[in-house]
Amino acid sequence: MQVAELSRPVQAPLVVANWHRRRILLSAAVFCTLALFLTVYGFEYYTLDAAARAGASKHSQLRPSGTVANPLGILGGILFLLIFLYPLRKRWPWLGRRGKTRHWLDFHVLMGLTAPVIITFHSSFKLQGIAGLAYWIMMSVVVSGIVGRYFYAQIPRRLDAAEMSLTEMQETRENLGTQLRAQSVVPAAELEPLFQLPSASEVQAMGLPRALRLMVVLDLRRASFLIRVWRHIRSSKADSRELQAVLSMAKRQAALSKEILFLSKAQAVFHLWHVVHRPFSYSFAILSVLHVLIVLLLGYF
Repeated sequence: MQVAELSRPVQAPLVVANWHRRRILLSAAVFCTLALFLTVYGFEYYTLDAAARAGASKHSQLRPSGTVANPLGILGGILFLLIFLYPLRKRWPWLGRRGKTRHWLDFHVLMGLTAPVIITFHSSFKLQGIAGLAYWIMMSVVVSGIVGRYFYAQIPRRLDAAEMSLTEMQETRENLGTQLRAQSVVPAAELEPLFQLPSASEVQAMGLPRALRLMVVLDLRRASFLIRVWRHIRSSKADSRELQAVLSMAKRQAALSKEILFLSKAQAVFHLWHVVHRPFSYSFAILSVLHVLIVLLLGYF
């Protein structure tokens, strides 16, 4: 049986996934273009000290209350409001029925990375007072969000984003193993180092800090190994699509093996992460509201 047949996805979910990926890439491209434009347009102004900015030609546009920076603040605020739709989705059934959870999470992450950049340009890199405090709390939210996204990915899920049971994980791993043994594109010896992991007893004996470091190291090692294998075998006459399918299966099986091994550790850290991430998020929301109210009361809007 051909590798392409073994790994053929269902067409409908594939179309939805491809459409979602294009929307994410398009949104990211738009925001990157905006950030690049603002950097080029305002570079001379942003590099001036506070005293010299008042006499700059672009001061009326790029100061926080300026004609360019003020709308950026509004845009950044809207993006942060939209970020809170993801946690609200879990509480509002009618919203929970719209779209896939993982798609919502992708936009949640994208807006969480984009909004701080927009807010930074809005502030014209002046970070004092309540606005400055809110800014650094916002950056803490961003950093903790990136960490949380990594640990979210360490817990295997089905297409509906529900956590897989241990039995489902093991069955998926066995199916992938069967497909890998059936293929003849990549020799088994080439892939063997990919599946070298510590024993279950070693993992259970590890403290959380050491387990977390090892999880990251294994992910980096897996990515580096797959790149080397791809480059090594690429020069052969193997069909590139089949080779890509085999390496994709090998990557998934190696990742799943690691995730099963570290499952209890990842779940413990993910639950602990919620305790840290939420207070930062709520604190930033409160300080942002205070910032907006002060701006309105002082007439800067």
